[in-house]
Amino acid sequence: MQLTLSSESVRNAVITNETGQVLYKTSHPFTFGKLGTTTIRKIQPSTDPLDMRDHFDIDWHCWGSSIFRLEGGELESNVFLAETWVLRKTRTCSKRTFTGPDGRRYRWDMYHRVVVLSLDDESCAEIARYHRATLGIIGKKRKASLEIAPQAEHMLDLVILTFIYVEKLRMDKETRRKRGTSGGGP
Repeated sequence: MQLTLSSESVRNAVITNETGQVLYKTSHPFTFGKLGTTTIRKIQPSTDPLDMRDHFDIDWHCWGSSIFRLEGGELESNVFLAETWVLRKTRTCSKRTFTGPDGRRYRWDMYHRVVVLSLDDESCAEIARYHRATLGIIGKKRKASLEIAPQAEHMLDLVILTFIYVEKLRMDKETRRKRGTSGGGP
């Protein structure tokens, strides 16, 4: 399944499937002095394209664990999506692990420019991969997209919720890295 995002700003985007049908809409209103809440609305099949009854939220916290609100319950991000560090051949990367509704362990690896969801077992089978937008200067222009393997479609809501969380963390880290290396002296 190939999902297209209207924007690389995953907290304010419309997510569509291959046929252009809107599946999710994310919104994160600006709030001065607070990190705020990202709302992810799931579209329900109907004749009204704005009929989005189901939704889940991420309540962002600077100190302590952010909160996921879904299906009437709350989960702390640091418990549900525990962070660990993995040493690769050439670099380290952060990963967030969780248990899916099928009882299997999954992990989001946060690389320099993308996030990848895999099974957290010996196979490390890739389940989802984020592709950033390209301008088309070299190669074809394309919008940001999330490629999801068929075996993850049963937990699509959970993939979307966790993707938005880890991609926002990765984007924050990229912003901090750019600020640390940019600028200059006299």
